[in-house]
Amino acid sequence: MDLIPKALQLLLDKDMIGFTGLWAEDGVMEFPFAPPGWPARVDGRAAIEDYLRGYPEMLDIQGFPKQVVHRTTDPDVLIAEFDAEGVVVATGKPYRASYIAVITTRDGEIAHYRDYWNPLLAQEIA
Repeated sequence: MDLIPKALQLLLDKDMIGFTGLWAEDGVMEFPFAPPGWPARVDGRAAIEDYLRGYPEMLDIQGFPKQVVHRTTDPDVLIAEFDAEGVVVATGKPYRASYIAVITTRDGEIAHYRDYWNPLLAQEIA
């Protein structure tokens, strides 16, 4: 399974149920640079689904012009770099952000997703 292209396509399709379906039941989504008022960690597929449910109403992601996946010496760990482009729904302003994610998989599902994003962007989308 080519996890990153599949995940990004689900985001483009605004299929948050499909996207969160990539996580293990006990999977974790972690945000080391989360700003105040934003969660630093979300535990479990159901909680991740709740957290991401309104994502398409905040951001209309329209493309991922940069997608790079780095393989590691551990076959269950990969590092993804990607840029997202779209529109902040509330303001109509353009959105462009770069992300780096460290992803650990187990049995083909995401067990841990550590998302390194720019916390200053939260001001634009909140």
